[in-house]
Amino acid sequence: MTKYVYSFDEGNKEMKELLGGKGANLAQMTSIGLEVPPGFIVTSETCLEYLKEDKLPDQVEEQMRIKMDELEESSGKKFGDPGDPLLVSVRSGAAISMPGMMDTILNLGLNDDTLEGLKELTDERFAYDSYRRFLNMFGEVVRGIPHSKFEEKMDEVKDDRGVKKDVDLDAKAMKEVCDKYYRLVGDVPSDPWKQLLEAVKSVFKSWNNRRAIKYRELNNVPHDMGTAVNIQTMVFGNTGESSGSGVAFTRNPSTGEKEVYGEFLMNAQGEDVVAGIRTPLHLDELKKIMPEIYSQLNYVCKILENEYRDMQDLEFTIEEGKLYILQTRDGKRTPNAAVKIAHDMAKEDVITKEEAIMRVTGDQIEKLLHKSIDSKADTEKIAKGLNASPGAASGCVVFNTDEAAQRGDAGEDIILVRPETTPDDIHGLAASRGVLTSRGGMTSHAAVVARGMGQPCVAGAEDINIDIKNQLFTVGDVTVHKDDTITIDGTTGEVILGEAPLVEPDFSLEFQEMLLWADDIRDMGVRMNADTPEDAKKGLEFGAEGIGLCRTEHMFFDAERLGAVHEMIIAESKEDRHKALDKIVPYQKEDFFGIFKVMDGYPLIIRLLDPPLHEFAPTDKESQKKLAERTGMDPAEIRKKVGKLKEANPMLGHRGCRLGIIYPEIYRMQVRAILEAAVEAKEEGVEVKPRIMIPLIGHVNELKFLKDEVVGPTAEKVFSEKKDKVKFKVGTMIEIPRAALTADEIAEEAEFLSFGTNDLTQMTFGFSRDDVGTFVPSYIEQGILNEDPFQVLDEGGVGILVDTAVKDGKNVNKKLSTGICGEHGGEPKSIKFSYRAGLDYVSCSPYRVPIARISAAQAKIESDLS
Repeated sequence: MTKYVYSFDEGNKEMKELLGGKGANLAQMTSIGLEVPPGFIVTSETCLEYLKEDKLPDQVEEQMRIKMDELEESSGKKFGDPGDPLLVSVRSGAAISMPGMMDTILNLGLNDDTLEGLKELTDERFAYDSYRRFLNMFGEVVRGIPHSKFEEKMDEVKDDRGVKKDVDLDAKAMKEVCDKYYRLVGDVPSDPWKQLLEAVKSVFKSWNNRRAIKYRELNNVPHDMGTAVNIQTMVFGNTGESSGSGVAFTRNPSTGEKEVYGEFLMNAQGEDVVAGIRTPLHLDELKKIMPEIYSQLNYVCKILENEYRDMQDLEFTIEEGKLYILQTRDGKRTPNAAVKIAHDMAKEDVITKEEAIMRVTGDQIEKLLHKSIDSKADTEKIAKGLNASPGAASGCVVFNTDEAAQRGDAGEDIILVRPETTPDDIHGLAASRGVLTSRGGMTSHAAVVARGMGQPCVAGAEDINIDIKNQLFTVGDVTVHKDDTITIDGTTGEVILGEAPLVEPDFSLEFQEMLLWADDIRDMGVRMNADTPEDAKKGLEFGAEGIGLCRTEHMFFDAERLGAVHEMIIAESKEDRHKALDKIVPYQKEDFFGIFKVMDGYPLIIRLLDPPLHEFAPTDKESQKKLAERTGMDPAEIRKKVGKLKEANPMLGHRGCRLGIIYPEIYRMQVRAILEAAVEAKEEGVEVKPRIMIPLIGHVNELKFLKDEVVGPTAEKVFSEKKDKVKFKVGTMIEIPRAALTADEIAEEAEFLSFGTNDLTQMTFGFSRDDVGTFVPSYIEQGILNEDPFQVLDEGGVGILVDTAVKDGKNVNKKLSTGICGEHGGEPKSIKFSYRAGLDYVSCSPYRVPIARISAAQAKIESDLS
């Protein structure tokens, strides 16, 4: 016979999957001798069967009755006895804590008869107060009556009596409240067993209520776990001034300080503490009111923290001067507190350094590194998009990129608002505090660039209608004009009207020490994606061990060099193209020289030009006119040439290595600039480690051609002219599925492979990464995909390509270095996959380097434990 029901003395903390977190912990506290009101647990398996069949399994009621008999024997009371009734609470409890998301019913077992018995045993007001709480919760949970309806009835009685607080109502008034509640609920079973069975079913159903589903979606909690139900003997904190209820944390959940922290109320049940009906008192006050109870509570906190080896959040009730513990669980905590608690517990030898590292999540670290909105602030949220780049920023709304650049460089706080951004907008992005777009996904241009610069970005806020012409955007009834102030929260995706107060990040000493612990543990490298010396410096500050991706195209958009780029694009002959490229070489060399100096001793992987030429072309009439004046070419001819550059599908068109093969002079210019800068930096005493990455290789012959015809000869020429040389390596970015499938061939020509998982995901799925916001959220909601593959690497598809390529490539070339440089390089799950796949390093934006360091250590720890 299946066992559906367990008493508290039959379980332990290891049985969370079956008994739920709450039930397993109640069982554990019972086993170590703490004062826990006795009870029993209906398992989560029962919940799943009930939700599937819409009825309780046959043996459940019989098993519950056996456990109730045991409760009656231990308490000396009878369930449903009018003289001395046993009352119980009915609470949810999933394996993973979901505080407040599911339902609870207190004081179950009260009816007209047991109410009279309770009045005789206690007092009239207490009895009616307990009864109205039961009616309220039973009505909400079982009958689905909105809580506001009960509040209305309570307010009617308080208004009639001229009082503001529930506690000011006397027994007669509480009886009136009960009468109103009873009429509101209607059919309330008088049989306590019918009450109990209806309550258990309703708590099971609450697993699928809207807020529980949303919580699971937000916190990546599986939907197929179900919840257990805990039936526990009631103890009462509302019997008078020698009773009370409260919540305690074994350490401060906001700061992580080692101090018992919490709140309580005398003459109250637990819901009063959290419902805001009365202002709770700090636990320090309990020391004055009931010093013996305070001492007992501190002792219990020490026992529980030692037992669970983590900060605990516990609920307690004091009934007639006796302390009872109703629940314990690992406490929710702020990111700063999470780091401090993990660090301090390791220093106290409560846990190991490895355990401390495992207790800090990537999301928590991310929130530590960026400004955030003060959680205490009252803000007006007007829209929500994708949380594309973390942090928060306030500023004036500007719609024009050039204006944003001009005003931002002049010191104004600007939020750039665009339908979407392109590489042309880089100057405006760089000068702005943050960017808001109505289109695009997590790896759209705006998102990638913002993350790289450590700027907040909210992308794909589709409820926002942007009117560029009239310089405004609307969302619902709200209109925001140019120069109005807004705040964006790139951590949550929220858009806020006006200026919200921001809190500076706190890079604590504890966190810095934990990062060093992580470095000692991990054996996978962590590099950064950086395009400027400033980015490189920031990445080194955060602990990066080299640059895994330096994009050269961003260097082309500076105003001084853009003219030469335009001349190169419209050149009619190779000679004209060479003239334009000769103008660009000094700029490129200067860029690379600056980065080499910063990266002294660290590897620097530089990707040759990747985007199609049309992205750099002068598309507006004013730019074309200036170009015509400078070159003497007819403006109509310029427009014609620009028009020819347009492609039906530019992401799959004339870009990357294809551009270098058709116009080899472009890549020769870049290789020259890289190697000249490297030699000159070496002459100044800098240890240079240049790596030249050729993008978009799909066939080994493309790589062989560019090595033999472009890179090799150019290097020889530079070294001959400079009368000096540097060691350098040539590799490629694996971003085309064919390249992954033929990595063994490519590895014969390449010294390193870097997986560009943004494009690899795009080409494997056939998804446009700039348009996924229009359908991928629906895919996730409907269970077609578990996660956005542009945020978390798709192990079942893209991951197989990566795994295959690494194994095949290293089988052919034992010295082959492999890494990942797409946005997945800073995402914890993807980093752990990268470790399992055998990659040598991950590379991510500078601001995600600390996340990668911790995640890489976690990957090693998990591997050692498996």
